[in-house]
Amino acid sequence: MFPVKFQRSVYILLLLLCTAGLMAQQNLAQTTFLQNDICSPIDEYYIKNPDVKFHSSLKPFIYSTLYNLNDQAIQYRHLSVHTYTLRKEFYESPEQKKRIALQLLPQFDVQQGMDVLGKKMLNESSGGLYVRADVNEKFSAALQLISGYVAYPNFTDTLVHAYGIVPGLGMAYKQGDKVLSNNIAFNKYSFTNLTGSVSYSPKSFINFQLGKDKMFIGDGYRSLLLSDAANNYPYFKTTINIWKLQYSSWYSWLYDVYNSNGLQSQFKNKFGTFHYLSWNATKKFNISAFENIIWQGTDSTRSRGFDPNYLNPLIFYRPVEYSLGSSDNAMLGMNMSLKLCKSLKLYGQLVMDEFLLKEVLARKGWWANKQGFQVGAKYIDAFGIKKLSLQGEFNYVRPYTYTHGTSQQSYSHFNQPLAHPFGANFYEALGIITYKHHRYRLELKGNYAIIGKDSSWSASSNVGQNIFLSYTTHNKNEGNYVGQGIKTTFMQAELKYTYYLIPNINLRIEAGCIQRSFTNERGFIRQTPFIYAGIKTSLYNFYRDF
Repeated sequence: MFPVKFQRSVYILLLLLCTAGLMAQQNLAQTTFLQNDICSPIDEYYIKNPDVKFHSSLKPFIYSTLYNLNDQAIQYRHLSVHTYTLRKEFYESPEQKKRIALQLLPQFDVQQGMDVLGKKMLNESSGGLYVRADVNEKFSAALQLISGYVAYPNFTDTLVHAYGIVPGLGMAYKQGDKVLSNNIAFNKYSFTNLTGSVSYSPKSFINFQLGKDKMFIGDGYRSLLLSDAANNYPYFKTTINIWKLQYSSWYSWLYDVYNSNGLQSQFKNKFGTFHYLSWNATKKFNISAFENIIWQGTDSTRSRGFDPNYLNPLIFYRPVEYSLGSSDNAMLGMNMSLKLCKSLKLYGQLVMDEFLLKEVLARKGWWANKQGFQVGAKYIDAFGIKKLSLQGEFNYVRPYTYTHGTSQQSYSHFNQPLAHPFGANFYEALGIITYKHHRYRLELKGNYAIIGKDSSWSASSNVGQNIFLSYTTHNKNEGNYVGQGIKTTFMQAELKYTYYLIPNINLRIEAGCIQRSFTNERGFIRQTPFIYAGIKTSLYNFYRDF
């Protein structure tokens, strides 16, 4: 036991750090965490209180764009959006014209689970630290380092073993030999993940960021344009808010690690440029345009770095591509949302990787008609019950979408898609029911998908689901349809209970169960129940539903 005086000193220090936040003034350059539990209440607030200056589809949000929003306004008692806990401010002058604020948040995720099918107890443990420094109201710098030692249920372990990555967290380093339980193999892995950014807002309407992190585009649970399912990547981003418009452009450094066997010497550079223009036509209707270019860096046949032609900050690169005679991977997309009543929001996306109107109208299933769409709805305070939220969503992506002639230019990073984690050649329906009350949260989520898989014994098989395969190996020119190949049915239901012990640092207890079913037309059937419980403060999304 520590001496009483020491314990008392620790309590006083924590109290001072916590109460310092009561005087804190929010930094305009700071960004919110990307975690769904933090982004969702912000979206819910602006569904109820539409604002023509707020743009909901590009996340994480910059605090200068969150007009009239504070924790009291959203009445979100079980988790704070503006996190002031463990923050201390230092003033250099009595007038407080110069202000420095430091914040430390512990990051840990300790979870014990049981793979019921494999009859195996599994432990997932990770820990680290989040540090942020704010200078005055215009500059913010943040750094987060976490490291973990994990053993996953069979359905996640299969993916980790096949691709050599921990989903969304980087390379997986195998620890020891695999363990067999009930004829199912389990492995243990370690990982390290670093994120950070420097953000500067010289004026409230403009922001510059340099960092290593990820972003999400869309109003739904999934994104067909850009999601946070893959690992972090270095980027430089500029965001401008003028009138009813928000325009963001960023340049990213990505990695192709397909077939690298985890050897960094085999990693291949590639680069991406992204443009996103969001227009609030009215307080309740938004329409946004998206485009990106992916191009490869150095490979075994040539040396190529960052192409300065793609530094053009204006939206729509296709004219640049044509002028260069480029074979780089270009993609266009749209995002839309419409608020109805005071509790309902409709949203949707359209992605076009390739588009030839003549072939679309011919309806012959031309392989290069690479498109997808999303439709969905959010219903908050459903049926007049406060804090009850319903969400339904449908995603549809044609074969070969996100692919390219070389896998190095596929729409991916660190062996994961940059958009939907299923890749392509699928359709999916999902539903989420959430009820929040004071410090607890209950969530029920269900997924149903039809996916067209490649033959496991034919190396030449390419039916358009695996985005890492070259589209030059497509099986046929016409007659392609969603679900072609080995028709695979994916179903998953998850019930999760969360109780927030200390909301301001996201300290919570989670317990839940997952029932997963994976079957295909060749007779393969696997039912995988998984039960888990843990305590955590983690501030990122970890997806198990793909």
